[in-house]
Amino acid sequence: MKHKDEDWLNDIPDNQEDDEDDEIIWVSKSEIKRDAEALKDLGAELVNLGKNALEKIPLDDDLRAAVELAQRIKKEGRRRQLQLIGKLLRARDPEPIQTALDKLNNRHNQQVALFHKLEQLRDRLITEGDDVIPDILALYPHADRQQLRSLVRNAQKEKAANKPPKAARQIFQYLRELAETEA
Repeated sequence: MKHKDEDWLNDIPDNQEDDEDDEIIWVSKSEIKRDAEALKDLGAELVNLGKNALEKIPLDDDLRAAVELAQRIKKEGRRRQLQLIGKLLRARDPEPIQTALDKLNNRHNQQVALFHKLEQLRDRLITEGDDVIPDILALYPHADRQQLRSLVRNAQKEKAANKPPKAARQIFQYLRELAETEA
């Protein structure tokens, strides 16, 4: 059975309408490289985390083992291990990992901001004295006024005598305890 040249054209289904819907999305080589480099950077962030923080990140067993190995490796081997982690991340969805990292970084930033605020309160207590205690009692109603006054007096005496700031550290620790019980 021989077909003429025109007959085989009739056997092909007419899918010209579907061709318009199936657009090909071209991705440049540079974009692929940027994406791969971003995943490698994400892997480097994972490697730089401590072991406790790493436990809070949703990683599968292979990726977790690769990250833990990279944490133990030094110099040239570490670079190659980071490349392997980037390659492993390409086969996975990095969104949950990035979200967990962002949460950890945000929690750290919030804690740093709280410590700066507490340091400023401590410094105000030492310089201005008893006038600031009502402000602290407004922030932390369960604070002990007597303890604050005695710590402030001791810190002022230490500052006047150029002694080490033991009482200032105690004020900061007391304020931190108050902030932690509030939260």
